[in-house]
Amino acid sequence: MKLGSGLQRAQAFLIVATALYRASHLMVGLVAVVQHHRHRPVSWAVLAVAVACSVLVYGTARARGWFNGRTVWADVLVTGCALPFAAYLWGGAHEAPAIAWVMVLGGSSSAPAAVVLDRAQAVLAVALVAVTHALGYSLVGAAMAVTAGHLNSVVSSAVLGWVFWWYLRRQGTLLDTANEKAKEAEAQRARYAERIVHHRALHDTVLATLTAIAGGGVDANSEQVRSRCAREAAYLRRLIQQSADAEAYPEAGAALEEAVRAAECLGLSVSAQYGEVPSVPPEVAAEVAAAVTEALNNVLRHAGTGRAYLTATGRDGRLVVTVVDRGKGFDPELVTGGLGLRSSVHQRMRGIGGAAAVESVPGEGARVELSWPA
Repeated sequence: MKLGSGLQRAQAFLIVATALYRASHLMVGLVAVVQHHRHRPVSWAVLAVAVACSVLVYGTARARGWFNGRTVWADVLVTGCALPFAAYLWGGAHEAPAIAWVMVLGGSSSAPAAVVLDRAQAVLAVALVAVTHALGYSLVGAAMAVTAGHLNSVVSSAVLGWVFWWYLRRQGTLLDTANEKAKEAEAQRARYAERIVHHRALHDTVLATLTAIAGGGVDANSEQVRSRCAREAAYLRRLIQQSADAEAYPEAGAALEEAVRAAECLGLSVSAQYGEVPSVPPEVAAEVAAAVTEALNNVLRHAGTGRAYLTATGRDGRLVVTVVDRGKGFDPELVTGGLGLRSSVHQRMRGIGGAAAVESVPGEGARVELSWPA
């Protein structure tokens, strides 16, 4: 039986607990038969029938994941009610000590009955076992204290079984509710993260292109600009179709070169130098390239210069990419809003386990360094 929900786990636990309870009574019966009734075939037959009923009840419960009402009723009628009289009539159990083991064994049938059956049937089953055992002890002349103690055990087993089941079922339901809430929260976080990814991509591509065209800094009719617009239109179509997966590049150099070409389409002249660029996972290459794209977009929009310098190399086993311009610069401490540096650069790099550092002084240009791993 596979454990799934909290309720299923509660059911599995209760099956095991009541099975162990029954097993302890079967062990008492086995010891009693071996020590005092080994020469009475009827006693062995009674024990065998009790074992068969136990296998039926708990084997079925184990296979199905929960008890079956019919097998529980069969156990109550056979183990709880019929076997004590069989031991009395044919097994020679005419004294209280001789019949006690059968009574104890039959009393354990009240626990699963209280757990599985509805309230009315459970009360009927427990009452039936109690009346049968009271009659059985009266036939062998047992003392009132023995009868009362045994009946108390029968009822207590039923009550404890019901209380355990009520508590476990409640805890299982609470666990299932908490798991559902956690799944929903995780789904919401995933949807939010997906929106952020799309926002960054739109900011770094479509918005950057439109801003450059609107500013009049590029020729909207040039072949390069139109090629870039076509690629971004294709991206928007994939986004609308919910299949806008990030492109995976075979290597970091190819990803960076694509970012350089995209910036040059908008009129920015980029001097790129590539050293021994280390091999990185495709998703890392894509995110680093996206951060470089935004760094070049910032040069185009804010630096007041038409040239940028990009270098990419491996340093101590790390990928290090720098974007430098000799524009008007800015004070990084005064930059508080916008998606560019905060989201498209810093958060992208942190998201893949990397880091971004921005250095700039008004009038002296800016330098963005991206490194992976951090």
